[in-house]
Amino acid sequence: MRINLKLLLSVLLVGVGVTTLSYWTKCGENSLPRAREDIWRNRQQIDEYSSDVYDKPQDEEKSGRDIDCLINEEATISCRQYGGEVYIPFSFIHKYFEVYGRLVKHEGYDRFEWQHSYSKVYFPKKKYDPHGVFLWFENYNVEVRDRVKCVSGIEGVPISSQWDSRGYFYPIQIAQFGLSHFSKNLTEPPSTVVSLENGSATHKAKWRLPANTQNVIFRRVLDDTVGRKVLEFRTGATPGASLSLHDDLPYTTLRFEVLFTSNGSLTVVLENASDRTRYTVRYVTSDIILANHENEILYGLGGNRTGWYHVTRDLIVDLQKGLALHANRKAPRPRSLRVRKIIIRGSGYIGSVNLASSAHLAHFYSAADWLIRHQDDKGGWPIKVTRKLSNGMLELAPGWYSAMAQGQAMSLLTRAFGVTSDLKYLEAALKGVHLFKVRSENHGVMTTFLGKYVWYEEYPTVPSSFVLNGFIYSLFGLYDVYQTCTHEDCREAGKLFDEGIISLKKMLPLFDTGSGSIYDLRHLSLGVAPNLARWDYHTTHINQLLFLNTVHDDSILKSTAERWMGYMKGKRASHN
Repeated sequence: MRINLKLLLSVLLVGVGVTTLSYWTKCGENSLPRAREDIWRNRQQIDEYSSDVYDKPQDEEKSGRDIDCLINEEATISCRQYGGEVYIPFSFIHKYFEVYGRLVKHEGYDRFEWQHSYSKVYFPKKKYDPHGVFLWFENYNVEVRDRVKCVSGIEGVPISSQWDSRGYFYPIQIAQFGLSHFSKNLTEPPSTVVSLENGSATHKAKWRLPANTQNVIFRRVLDDTVGRKVLEFRTGATPGASLSLHDDLPYTTLRFEVLFTSNGSLTVVLENASDRTRYTVRYVTSDIILANHENEILYGLGGNRTGWYHVTRDLIVDLQKGLALHANRKAPRPRSLRVRKIIIRGSGYIGSVNLASSAHLAHFYSAADWLIRHQDDKGGWPIKVTRKLSNGMLELAPGWYSAMAQGQAMSLLTRAFGVTSDLKYLEAALKGVHLFKVRSENHGVMTTFLGKYVWYEEYPTVPSSFVLNGFIYSLFGLYDVYQTCTHEDCREAGKLFDEGIISLKKMLPLFDTGSGSIYDLRHLSLGVAPNLARWDYHTTHINQLLFLNTVHDDSILKSTAERWMGYMKGKRASHN
Protein backbone atom coordinates (compact mmCIF):
# COMPACT_ATOMS: atom_id res chain seq x y z
CA MET A 1 0.00 0.00 0.00
CA ARG A 2 1.53 3.31 -1.10
CA ILE A 3 1.60 6.07 1.48
CA ASN A 4 0.41 9.53 0.37
CA LEU A 5 3.05 11.85 1.80
CA LYS A 6 0.91 14.98 1.38
CA LEU A 7 -1.97 13.42 3.33
CA LEU A 8 0.35 12.27 6.11
CA LEU A 9 1.90 15.74 6.44
CA SER A 10 -1.55 17.37 6.62
CA VAL A 11 -2.71 15.02 9.39
CA LEU A 12 0.49 15.70 11.35
CA LEU A 13 0.04 19.49 11.12
CA VAL A 14 -3.60 19.29 12.25
CA GLY A 15 -2.61 17.14 15.28
CA VAL A 16 0.10 19.58 16.35
CA GLY A 17 -2.33 22.47 16.04
CA VAL A 18 -5.04 20.79 18.11
CA THR A 19 -2.54 19.83 20.83
CA THR A 20 -1.12 23.36 21.00
CA LEU A 21 -4.60 24.88 21.19
CA SER A 22 -5.57 22.48 23.99
CA TYR A 23 -2.54 23.37 26.14
CA TRP A 24 -3.02 27.06 25.52
CA THR A 25 -6.65 26.87 26.61
CA LYS A 26 -5.85 25.00 29.86
CA CYS A 27 -3.00 27.34 30.62
CA GLY A 28 -5.37 30.25 30.30
CA GLU A 29 -7.88 28.61 32.67
CA ASN A 30 -5.25 28.13 35.39
CA SER A 31 -3.62 31.50 35.08
CA LEU A 32 -6.78 33.60 34.85
CA PRO A 33 -7.77 33.29 38.56
CA ARG A 34 -4.19 33.96 39.59
CA ALA A 35 -4.16 37.05 37.48
CA ARG A 36 -7.40 38.21 39.08
CA GLU A 37 -6.04 37.43 42.57
CA ASP A 38 -2.90 39.43 41.80
CA ILE A 39 -5.00 42.37 40.65
CA TRP A 40 -7.13 42.13 43.84
CA ARG A 41 -4.04 41.94 46.05
CA ASN A 42 -2.52 44.93 44.31
CA ARG A 43 -5.72 46.89 44.85
CA GLN A 44 -5.74 45.90 48.51
CA GLN A 45 -2.14 47.01 48.89
CA ILE A 46 -2.98 50.32 47.26
CA ASP A 47 -5.92 50.76 49.67
CA GLU A 48 -4.04 49.60 52.77
CA TYR A 49 -0.63 51.11 52.16
CA SER A 50 -1.06 54.34 50.28
CA SER A 51 2.13 56.17 49.38
CA ASP A 52 1.77 58.86 52.04
CA VAL A 53 2.35 56.22 54.73
CA TYR A 54 5.92 55.97 53.65
CA ASP A 55 6.43 59.58 52.68
CA LYS A 56 5.22 61.24 55.90
CA PRO A 57 7.79 62.58 58.41
CA GLN A 58 9.14 60.23 61.07
CA ASP A 59 7.63 62.23 63.96
CA GLU A 60 4.19 61.96 62.37
CA GLU A 61 4.63 58.21 62.08
CA LYS A 62 5.39 58.03 65.80
CA SER A 63 2.51 60.25 66.86
CA GLY A 64 0.08 58.73 64.40
CA ARG A 65 -2.81 60.35 62.64
CA ASP A 66 -6.60 60.16 62.65
CA ILE A 67 -8.23 58.30 59.78
CA ASP A 68 -11.74 57.14 58.95
CA CYS A 69 -12.65 53.46 59.22
CA LEU A 70 -15.47 52.32 56.95
CA ILE A 71 -17.32 49.48 58.70
CA ASN A 72 -18.99 47.01 56.34
CA GLU A 73 -19.72 49.90 53.94
CA GLU A 74 -22.44 50.95 56.41
CA ALA A 75 -20.89 53.31 58.94
CA THR A 76 -17.74 55.35 59.48
CA ILE A 77 -15.87 55.72 62.76
CA SER A 78 -12.68 57.54 63.74
CA CYS A 79 -9.58 55.38 64.03
CA ARG A 80 -5.88 55.98 64.54
CA GLN A 81 -3.05 54.98 62.22
CA TYR A 82 0.54 54.34 63.29
CA GLY A 83 2.74 53.27 60.42
CA GLY A 84 1.15 50.25 58.82
CA GLU A 85 -1.15 49.56 61.79
CA VAL A 86 -4.68 50.87 62.25
CA TYR A 87 -6.12 51.07 65.78
CA ILE A 88 -9.86 50.88 66.33
CA PRO A 89 -11.52 52.28 69.51
CA PHE A 90 -12.29 49.60 72.07
CA SER A 91 -15.73 51.10 72.64
CA PHE A 92 -16.54 50.01 69.09
CA ILE A 93 -14.83 46.62 69.46
CA HIS A 94 -16.77 45.99 72.69
CA LYS A 95 -20.12 46.44 70.99
CA TYR A 96 -19.16 44.80 67.70
CA PHE A 97 -17.57 41.63 69.09
CA GLU A 98 -19.16 41.63 72.59
CA VAL A 99 -15.79 41.54 74.34
CA TYR A 100 -14.93 43.32 77.57
CA GLY A 101 -12.05 45.30 79.00
CA ARG A 102 -11.03 48.01 81.42
CA LEU A 103 -8.08 50.18 82.40
CA VAL A 104 -6.51 49.22 85.72
CA LYS A 105 -3.48 50.16 87.78
CA HIS A 106 -0.91 47.36 87.87
CA GLU A 107 2.29 47.84 89.87
CA GLY A 108 1.97 51.60 89.45
CA TYR A 109 1.31 51.51 85.72
CA ASP A 110 -1.82 51.66 83.63
CA ARG A 111 -2.77 48.37 82.02
CA PHE A 112 -5.69 47.42 79.82
CA GLU A 113 -7.21 44.06 80.75
CA TRP A 114 -9.15 42.32 77.99
CA GLN A 115 -11.73 39.59 78.66
CA HIS A 116 -13.57 37.65 75.99
CA SER A 117 -16.34 36.88 78.51
CA TYR A 118 -17.51 38.40 81.78
CA SER A 119 -18.66 35.39 83.81
CA LYS A 120 -16.85 32.91 86.05
CA VAL A 121 -16.60 29.14 85.98
CA TYR A 122 -16.90 27.40 89.37
CA PHE A 123 -14.95 24.16 89.46
CA PRO A 124 -16.17 21.39 91.80
CA LYS A 125 -13.95 21.00 94.85
CA LYS A 126 -15.21 17.47 95.44
CA LYS A 127 -17.95 15.08 94.37
CA TYR A 128 -21.40 16.64 94.47
CA ASP A 129 -23.14 15.81 97.77
CA PRO A 130 -26.98 15.71 97.63
CA HIS A 131 -27.09 16.70 101.31
CA GLY A 132 -24.24 19.22 101.28
CA VAL A 133 -23.48 22.52 99.57
CA PHE A 134 -25.78 22.92 96.57
CA LEU A 135 -23.55 23.21 93.51
CA TRP A 136 -21.82 26.66 93.61
CA PHE A 137 -24.72 28.44 95.33
CA GLU A 138 -22.66 29.64 98.29
CA ASN A 139 -21.60 32.40 95.87
CA TYR A 140 -25.16 33.62 95.26
CA ASN A 141 -27.01 36.40 97.06
CA VAL A 142 -30.49 35.93 95.67
CA GLU A 143 -32.30 38.66 97.59
CA VAL A 144 -30.21 41.51 96.14
CA ARG A 145 -31.10 40.67 92.53
CA ASP A 146 -32.83 43.43 90.59
CA ARG A 147 -35.71 41.09 89.74
CA VAL A 148 -36.43 40.60 93.45
CA LYS A 149 -38.84 43.28 94.66
CA CYS A 150 -38.09 42.56 98.32
CA VAL A 151 -38.15 39.82 100.93
CA SER A 152 -41.70 39.39 102.20
CA GLY A 153 -42.23 40.47 105.79
CA ILE A 154 -45.03 37.93 106.12
CA GLU A 155 -43.47 34.87 104.45
CA GLY A 156 -39.76 35.63 104.86
CA VAL A 157 -38.98 34.70 101.23
CA PRO A 158 -38.27 36.76 98.08
CA ILE A 159 -41.05 38.41 96.11
CA SER A 160 -40.19 38.56 92.41
CA SER A 161 -41.03 41.37 89.99
CA GLN A 162 -39.50 40.23 86.69
CA TRP A 163 -42.81 39.51 84.91
CA ASP A 164 -45.15 41.56 87.10
CA SER A 165 -43.98 44.72 88.88
CA ARG A 166 -46.66 44.28 91.55
CA GLY A 167 -44.75 41.25 92.83
CA TYR A 168 -45.43 37.52 93.03
CA PHE A 169 -43.96 34.43 94.66
CA TYR A 170 -41.72 32.55 92.22
CA PRO A 171 -40.82 29.03 93.44
CA ILE A 172 -37.48 29.01 91.57
CA GLN A 173 -36.38 32.23 93.24
CA ILE A 174 -37.55 31.01 96.64
CA ALA A 175 -35.78 27.65 96.31
CA GLN A 176 -32.56 29.36 95.20
CA PHE A 177 -32.85 31.75 98.16
CA GLY A 178 -33.04 28.79 100.55
CA LEU A 179 -30.30 26.79 98.80
CA SER A 180 -27.88 29.72 98.79
CA HIS A 181 -28.34 30.34 102.52
CA PHE A 182 -28.04 26.62 103.28
CA SER A 183 -24.77 26.56 101.34
CA LYS A 184 -23.45 29.72 103.00
CA ASN A 185 -24.20 28.20 106.40
CA LEU A 186 -21.83 25.34 105.52
CA THR A 187 -19.06 27.46 104.01
CA GLU A 188 -18.97 30.69 106.04
CA PRO A 189 -17.76 31.21 109.63
CA PRO A 190 -20.41 30.80 112.36
CA SER A 191 -22.67 33.77 112.89
CA THR A 192 -21.94 36.25 115.67
CA VAL A 193 -25.10 36.99 117.69
CA VAL A 194 -25.51 39.88 120.14
CA SER A 195 -28.52 39.81 122.48
CA LEU A 196 -30.07 43.21 123.12
CA GLU A 197 -33.21 42.00 124.93
CA ASN A 198 -34.17 38.49 126.05
CA GLY A 199 -37.28 39.17 128.14
CA SER A 200 -35.37 38.85 131.40
CA ALA A 201 -32.77 41.58 130.87
CA THR A 202 -31.44 44.20 128.47
CA HIS A 203 -27.87 44.04 127.16
CA LYS A 204 -25.65 46.63 125.45
CA ALA A 205 -28.64 48.99 125.24
CA LYS A 206 -31.16 50.92 127.33
CA TRP A 207 -34.92 51.34 127.05
CA ARG A 208 -36.29 54.89 127.02
CA LEU A 209 -40.02 55.39 127.67
CA PRO A 210 -42.30 58.22 126.48
CA ALA A 211 -42.31 61.36 128.62
CA ASN A 212 -46.00 60.89 129.37
CA THR A 213 -46.17 57.53 131.13
CA GLN A 214 -49.76 57.78 132.31
CA ASN A 215 -51.04 54.94 130.09
CA VAL A 216 -47.70 53.22 129.53
CA ILE A 217 -47.07 49.63 130.63
CA PHE A 218 -43.50 48.35 130.50
CA ARG A 219 -42.69 45.39 132.76
CA ARG A 220 -41.24 41.89 132.77
CA VAL A 221 -43.73 39.07 133.30
CA LEU A 222 -43.64 35.29 133.21
CA ASP A 223 -45.35 33.86 130.13
CA ASP A 224 -46.57 30.31 130.72
CA THR A 225 -46.98 29.66 126.98
CA VAL A 226 -43.25 30.08 126.32
CA GLY A 227 -42.08 29.09 129.79
CA ARG A 228 -39.94 32.15 130.46
CA LYS A 229 -40.05 35.86 131.16
CA VAL A 230 -41.09 38.31 128.46
CA LEU A 231 -41.30 42.08 128.31
CA GLU A 232 -44.89 43.35 128.37
CA PHE A 233 -45.44 46.75 126.73
CA ARG A 234 -48.18 49.27 126.02
CA THR A 235 -46.86 52.49 124.57
CA GLY A 236 -49.53 53.93 122.29
CA ALA A 237 -48.90 54.91 118.68
CA THR A 238 -46.32 57.64 119.32
CA PRO A 239 -43.59 58.08 120.28
CA GLY A 240 -43.24 54.50 121.55
CA ALA A 241 -40.51 52.95 123.68
CA SER A 242 -37.02 53.11 122.20
CA LEU A 243 -34.05 50.81 122.75
CA SER A 244 -30.88 52.87 122.30
CA LEU A 245 -27.65 50.95 121.68
CA HIS A 246 -24.55 51.71 123.71
CA ASP A 247 -22.00 50.06 121.43
CA ASP A 248 -21.07 50.61 117.80
CA LEU A 249 -22.09 47.15 116.56
CA PRO A 250 -21.33 46.23 112.91
CA TYR A 251 -24.15 43.65 112.70
CA THR A 252 -27.20 44.33 110.53
CA THR A 253 -29.22 41.11 110.65
CA LEU A 254 -32.15 41.68 113.03
CA ARG A 255 -34.04 38.86 114.75
CA PHE A 256 -36.94 39.53 117.09
CA GLU A 257 -39.86 37.73 118.73
CA VAL A 258 -42.95 39.81 119.42
CA LEU A 259 -46.61 39.17 120.18
CA PHE A 260 -48.84 42.14 119.32
CA THR A 261 -52.19 42.43 121.08
CA SER A 262 -53.14 45.50 119.02
CA ASN A 263 -51.94 47.19 115.87
CA GLY A 264 -48.29 47.93 116.36
CA SER A 265 -44.87 48.23 114.79
CA LEU A 266 -41.17 47.79 115.36
CA THR A 267 -38.92 50.48 113.88
CA VAL A 268 -35.17 50.35 113.28
CA VAL A 269 -33.12 53.53 112.95
CA LEU A 270 -29.94 53.02 110.94
CA GLU A 271 -27.13 55.54 110.63
CA ASN A 272 -24.44 55.95 108.01
CA ALA A 273 -21.30 56.20 110.12
CA SER A 274 -19.56 58.16 107.36
CA ASP A 275 -21.90 61.16 107.09
CA ARG A 276 -24.39 60.63 109.98
CA THR A 277 -27.35 60.29 107.61
CA ARG A 278 -30.18 58.35 109.26
CA TYR A 279 -32.61 55.89 107.69
CA THR A 280 -35.77 54.38 109.15
CA VAL A 281 -37.12 50.90 108.40
CA ARG A 282 -40.47 50.06 110.02
CA TYR A 283 -42.16 46.66 110.33
CA VAL A 284 -45.91 47.04 110.79
CA THR A 285 -48.93 44.82 111.50
CA SER A 286 -50.27 45.21 107.97
CA ASP A 287 -50.54 43.22 104.73
CA ILE A 288 -48.58 45.73 102.64
CA ILE A 289 -45.59 44.34 100.78
CA LEU A 290 -43.29 47.36 100.66
CA ALA A 291 -43.83 51.11 100.79
CA ASN A 292 -41.86 54.30 101.31
CA HIS A 293 -43.96 56.72 103.34
CA GLU A 294 -42.72 60.05 104.74
CA ASN A 295 -39.07 58.92 104.64
CA GLU A 296 -39.94 55.65 106.36
CA ILE A 297 -39.54 52.32 104.59
CA LEU A 298 -42.47 50.09 105.54
CA TYR A 299 -42.72 46.29 105.46
CA GLY A 300 -45.89 44.45 106.43
CA LEU A 301 -45.75 41.57 108.92
CA GLY A 302 -49.37 40.57 108.36
CA GLY A 303 -52.54 42.23 109.57
CA ASN A 304 -54.61 39.31 110.82
CA ARG A 305 -51.86 37.26 112.34
CA THR A 306 -52.26 35.76 115.80
CA GLY A 307 -49.56 34.39 118.03
CA TRP A 308 -45.88 35.21 118.15
CA TYR A 309 -44.02 36.79 115.25
CA HIS A 310 -40.60 35.20 114.75
CA VAL A 311 -38.94 37.66 112.39
CA THR A 312 -35.50 37.59 110.74
CA ARG A 313 -34.56 40.54 108.56
CA ASP A 314 -31.47 41.58 106.63
CA LEU A 315 -31.63 45.31 107.33
CA ILE A 316 -29.23 46.17 104.50
CA VAL A 317 -31.40 44.42 101.91
CA ASP A 318 -34.58 45.91 103.37
CA LEU A 319 -33.08 49.40 103.20
CA GLN A 320 -31.76 48.97 99.66
CA LYS A 321 -35.07 47.67 98.32
CA GLY A 322 -36.95 50.49 100.02
CA LEU A 323 -34.64 53.21 98.72
CA ALA A 324 -34.91 51.72 95.22
CA LEU A 325 -38.56 52.85 95.17
CA HIS A 326 -37.19 56.38 94.71
CA ALA A 327 -34.61 56.77 91.96
CA ASN A 328 -33.02 59.80 93.64
CA ARG A 329 -32.26 57.98 96.89
CA LYS A 330 -28.90 56.28 96.79
CA ALA A 331 -28.22 53.41 99.18
CA PRO A 332 -25.19 53.87 101.48
CA ARG A 333 -22.33 51.43 101.64
CA PRO A 334 -23.40 48.43 103.76
CA ARG A 335 -20.25 48.46 105.89
CA SER A 336 -20.95 52.04 106.94
CA LEU A 337 -24.38 51.32 108.43
CA ARG A 338 -25.00 50.93 112.16
CA VAL A 339 -28.17 50.24 114.14
CA ARG A 340 -28.67 53.17 116.53
CA LYS A 341 -32.17 52.68 117.88
CA ILE A 342 -35.09 50.22 117.90
CA ILE A 343 -38.59 51.56 118.65
CA ILE A 344 -41.63 49.50 119.66
CA ARG A 345 -45.19 50.89 119.36
CA GLY A 346 -48.60 49.48 120.27
CA SER A 347 -49.17 46.82 122.90
CA GLY A 348 -48.04 43.23 123.38
CA TYR A 349 -45.02 41.24 124.51
CA ILE A 350 -41.36 41.12 123.46
CA GLY A 351 -39.58 37.77 123.70
CA SER A 352 -36.18 38.74 122.32
CA VAL A 353 -34.29 41.22 120.16
CA ASN A 354 -30.93 40.23 118.65
CA LEU A 355 -28.45 41.57 116.14
CA ALA A 356 -26.33 39.07 114.20
CA SER A 357 -23.75 38.95 111.45
CA SER A 358 -25.97 36.50 109.52
CA ALA A 359 -28.90 34.12 109.92
CA HIS A 360 -28.52 31.64 107.07
CA LEU A 361 -30.40 28.74 108.66
CA ALA A 362 -33.38 30.93 109.52
CA HIS A 363 -33.65 32.02 105.87
CA PHE A 364 -33.22 28.41 104.75
CA TYR A 365 -36.12 27.24 106.94
CA SER A 366 -38.30 30.14 105.76
CA ALA A 367 -37.90 28.88 102.18
CA ALA A 368 -38.41 25.20 103.08
CA ASP A 369 -41.54 25.93 105.11
CA TRP A 370 -42.96 28.13 102.34
CA LEU A 371 -42.64 25.14 99.99
CA ILE A 372 -44.50 22.95 102.50
CA ARG A 373 -47.36 25.47 102.83
CA HIS A 374 -47.76 26.14 99.11
CA GLN A 375 -47.43 22.70 97.47
CA ASP A 376 -50.68 21.74 95.72
CA ASP A 377 -52.41 18.36 95.49
CA LYS A 378 -50.51 17.49 92.29
CA GLY A 379 -47.22 17.82 94.12
CA GLY A 380 -46.35 21.03 92.30
CA TRP A 381 -45.66 24.65 93.06
CA PRO A 382 -47.80 26.53 90.50
CA ILE A 383 -46.44 29.81 89.16
CA LYS A 384 -49.22 32.38 89.27
CA VAL A 385 -48.04 34.82 86.63
CA THR A 386 -48.17 34.82 82.82
CA ARG A 387 -44.91 33.90 81.08
CA LYS A 388 -44.36 34.92 77.46
CA LEU A 389 -41.45 33.62 75.40
CA SER A 390 -40.08 34.39 71.94
CA ASN A 391 -41.85 37.75 71.62
CA GLY A 392 -45.18 36.27 72.62
CA MET A 393 -45.06 33.32 70.21
CA LEU A 394 -45.15 31.02 73.24
CA GLU A 395 -47.23 31.79 76.33
CA LEU A 396 -47.90 30.07 79.65
CA ALA A 397 -51.04 31.11 81.52
CA PRO A 398 -50.90 31.56 85.32
CA GLY A 399 -50.83 28.25 87.16
CA TRP A 400 -48.09 26.62 85.07
CA TYR A 401 -45.45 24.33 86.56
CA SER A 402 -41.70 24.32 85.93
CA ALA A 403 -39.35 21.33 86.03
CA MET A 404 -36.64 23.67 87.30
CA ALA A 405 -38.90 24.85 90.13
CA GLN A 406 -39.82 21.27 90.97
CA GLY A 407 -36.19 20.15 90.90
CA GLN A 408 -34.75 22.96 92.99
CA ALA A 409 -37.60 22.70 95.48
CA MET A 410 -36.82 18.99 95.83
CA SER A 411 -33.12 19.80 96.34
CA LEU A 412 -34.07 22.20 99.13
CA LEU A 413 -36.54 19.85 100.79
CA THR A 414 -34.18 16.86 100.83
CA ARG A 415 -31.60 19.02 102.58
CA ALA A 416 -34.20 20.19 105.11
CA PHE A 417 -35.01 16.53 105.77
CA GLY A 418 -31.31 15.74 106.11
CA VAL A 419 -30.86 18.44 108.76
CA THR A 420 -34.08 17.89 110.74
CA SER A 421 -35.12 14.27 110.00
CA ASP A 422 -38.65 15.69 109.76
CA LEU A 423 -40.61 13.49 107.35
CA LYS A 424 -42.79 16.34 106.13
CA TYR A 425 -39.87 17.62 104.06
CA LEU A 426 -39.12 14.22 102.49
CA GLU A 427 -42.80 13.57 101.77
CA ALA A 428 -43.11 16.93 99.99
CA ALA A 429 -40.00 16.17 97.92
CA LEU A 430 -41.41 12.78 96.90
CA LYS A 431 -44.73 14.37 95.90
CA GLY A 432 -42.77 16.78 93.71
CA VAL A 433 -41.57 13.92 91.49
CA HIS A 434 -45.05 13.21 90.09
CA LEU A 435 -45.15 16.06 87.54
CA PHE A 436 -41.99 14.74 85.84
CA LYS A 437 -44.16 11.90 84.50
CA VAL A 438 -46.91 14.19 83.16
CA ARG A 439 -46.54 15.63 79.67
CA SER A 440 -46.49 19.39 79.12
CA GLU A 441 -49.73 19.37 77.11
CA ASN A 442 -51.39 17.70 80.10
CA HIS A 443 -50.23 20.41 82.51
CA GLY A 444 -47.02 18.63 83.51
CA VAL A 445 -43.35 19.32 82.79
CA MET A 446 -42.26 16.39 80.58
CA THR A 447 -41.83 16.38 76.82
CA THR A 448 -39.80 14.43 74.27
CA PHE A 449 -37.46 15.45 71.48
CA LEU A 450 -38.31 13.80 68.15
CA GLY A 451 -40.65 11.56 70.12
CA LYS A 452 -37.66 9.71 71.56
CA TYR A 453 -35.59 11.64 74.11
CA VAL A 454 -37.24 12.64 77.41
CA TRP A 455 -36.88 16.30 78.42
CA TYR A 456 -38.03 18.12 81.57
CA GLU A 457 -39.18 21.62 80.70
CA GLU A 458 -38.35 24.77 82.65
CA TYR A 459 -41.09 26.41 80.56
CA PRO A 460 -43.52 23.64 79.46
CA THR A 461 -44.73 25.35 76.31
CA VAL A 462 -46.44 23.70 73.35
CA PRO A 463 -44.48 23.39 71.11
CA SER A 464 -41.59 22.64 73.44
CA SER A 465 -38.79 25.12 74.14
CA PHE A 466 -36.10 22.75 75.56
CA VAL A 467 -34.28 25.16 77.92
CA LEU A 468 -30.91 23.62 78.77
CA ASN A 469 -30.02 25.06 82.19
CA GLY A 470 -33.49 24.47 83.65
CA PHE A 471 -33.41 20.86 82.45
CA ILE A 472 -30.06 20.16 84.12
CA TYR A 473 -31.18 21.80 87.38
CA SER A 474 -34.18 19.48 87.37
CA LEU A 475 -31.82 16.49 87.00
CA PHE A 476 -30.03 17.51 90.21
CA GLY A 477 -33.39 17.61 92.00
CA LEU A 478 -34.22 14.09 90.84
CA TYR A 479 -30.75 12.89 91.83
CA ASP A 480 -31.09 14.42 95.32
CA VAL A 481 -34.39 12.61 95.92
CA TYR A 482 -32.97 9.36 94.52
CA GLN A 483 -30.03 9.54 96.94
CA THR A 484 -32.13 10.43 100.00
CA CYS A 485 -34.10 7.23 100.62
CA THR A 486 -34.73 3.67 99.43
CA HIS A 487 -38.49 4.10 99.04
CA GLU A 488 -40.05 3.09 95.70
CA ASP A 489 -40.73 6.76 94.93
CA CYS A 490 -37.03 7.52 95.42
CA ARG A 491 -36.12 4.74 92.98
CA GLU A 492 -38.63 6.23 90.54
CA ALA A 493 -36.75 9.53 90.76
CA GLY A 494 -33.57 7.62 89.91
CA LYS A 495 -35.16 6.18 86.76
CA LEU A 496 -36.28 9.65 85.65
CA PHE A 497 -32.75 10.93 86.30
CA ASP A 498 -31.22 8.15 84.17
CA GLU A 499 -33.61 8.86 81.29
CA GLY A 500 -32.73 12.54 81.47
CA ILE A 501 -28.98 11.81 81.40
CA ILE A 502 -29.40 9.76 78.21
CA SER A 503 -31.26 12.65 76.56
CA LEU A 504 -28.71 15.21 77.72
CA LYS A 505 -25.76 13.35 76.23
CA LYS A 506 -27.55 12.82 72.92
CA MET A 507 -28.81 16.40 72.63
CA LEU A 508 -25.84 18.43 73.93
CA PRO A 509 -24.41 18.94 70.40
CA LEU A 510 -27.62 20.76 69.45
CA PHE A 511 -26.74 23.48 71.97
CA ASP A 512 -23.20 24.06 70.61
CA THR A 513 -22.70 27.01 68.20
CA GLY A 514 -18.96 26.54 67.73
CA SER A 515 -18.27 29.75 69.65
CA GLY A 516 -20.77 29.56 72.51
CA SER A 517 -23.88 27.72 73.62
CA ILE A 518 -27.61 28.09 72.99
CA TYR A 519 -30.13 28.84 75.74
CA ASP A 520 -32.92 26.71 74.29
CA LEU A 521 -34.07 25.04 71.06
CA ARG A 522 -36.90 27.39 70.12
CA HIS A 523 -35.26 27.83 66.70
CA LEU A 524 -36.08 24.18 66.02
CA SER A 525 -39.57 24.32 67.53
CA LEU A 526 -40.67 27.62 66.01
CA GLY A 527 -38.34 28.08 63.04
CA VAL A 528 -36.99 31.37 64.44
CA ALA A 529 -33.45 32.63 64.98
CA PRO A 530 -31.38 30.76 67.62
CA ASN A 531 -31.59 32.11 71.17
CA LEU A 532 -27.89 32.38 72.02
CA ALA A 533 -26.93 32.06 75.69
CA ARG A 534 -25.44 35.12 77.36
CA TRP A 535 -22.04 34.50 78.96
CA ASP A 536 -23.58 34.11 82.43
CA TYR A 537 -25.90 31.40 81.12
CA HIS A 538 -23.04 29.87 79.11
CA THR A 539 -20.96 29.53 82.27
CA THR A 540 -24.00 28.13 84.08
CA HIS A 541 -24.09 25.40 81.42
CA ILE A 542 -20.39 24.70 82.00
CA ASN A 543 -20.75 24.68 85.79
CA GLN A 544 -23.68 22.28 85.58
CA LEU A 545 -21.79 19.86 83.32
CA LEU A 546 -18.71 19.94 85.57
CA PHE A 547 -20.73 19.17 88.71
CA LEU A 548 -22.90 16.60 86.95
CA ASN A 549 -19.76 14.83 85.75
CA THR A 550 -18.74 14.22 89.40
CA VAL A 551 -21.74 11.90 89.87
CA HIS A 552 -22.02 10.62 86.30
CA ASP A 553 -18.51 10.41 84.86
CA ASP A 554 -18.80 10.61 81.10
CA SER A 555 -16.46 11.80 78.34
CA ILE A 556 -19.27 13.67 76.56
CA LEU A 557 -20.02 15.84 79.59
CA LYS A 558 -16.34 16.48 80.25
CA SER A 559 -15.28 17.23 76.67
CA THR A 560 -18.26 19.51 76.10
CA ALA A 561 -17.49 21.50 79.26
CA GLU A 562 -13.83 21.84 78.24
CA ARG A 563 -14.71 22.96 74.72
CA TRP A 564 -17.23 25.47 76.02
CA MET A 565 -14.64 26.86 78.43
CA GLY A 566 -12.41 27.45 75.41
CA TYR A 567 -15.13 29.56 73.82
CA MET A 568 -14.89 31.89 76.83
CA LYS A 569 -11.28 32.63 75.81
CA GLY A 570 -12.16 33.33 72.19
CA LYS A 571 -11.56 29.86 70.79
CA ARG A 572 -13.84 28.67 68.03
CA ALA A 573 -14.63 25.39 66.36
CA SER A 574 -12.63 24.90 63.15
CA HIS A 575 -14.26 25.72 59.80
CA ASN A 576 -14.17 23.85 56.50
